[in-house]
Amino acid sequence: MTRGWLYLFIAAVLEIGWPLGFKLSQTTSHRVLFILLAAVCMGLSGFFLWLAQKVIPIGTAYAVWTGIGAAGTFLIGILAFHDSVAMMRVLSFLLIVAGVIGLRLSG
Repeated sequence: MTRGWLYLFIAAVLEIGWPLGFKLSQTTSHRVLFILLAAVCMGLSGFFLWLAQKVIPIGTAYAVWTGIGAAGTFLIGILAFHDSVAMMRVLSFLLIVAGVIGLRLSG
C-alpha cells in the first residue's frame, strides 16, 4: 500500500468517527465530549484526505473516502444501534464496497 493510500484509509476511518460522535452525543449524557470527538475526527479526516490527494486523483480519493465512511457508518449503525438490515440496504452497502474496491484496483 502506498503512502497516499495509507493516508486515505486513515482519513476514511476517521470519517466514520464524526457521525458516530454525533450519534453518541444524542444517546449518552456526555454530549460535549462526543461532539468534541466528532470535531476532532472531522479535522483529522480532512487533513489526511488532503495528504492523500497529493498523490491520488481527487475524484478517486473523495469517492473512496466517502465510500469507506458511509460503509463503516452503515455497519456501526447495524451492529451498535440496531439499524434496519433490510435487503435493499445491504445490497446498496455491497455496491458501495464494490465501488471502493474497483477504484482501488483501477489506479
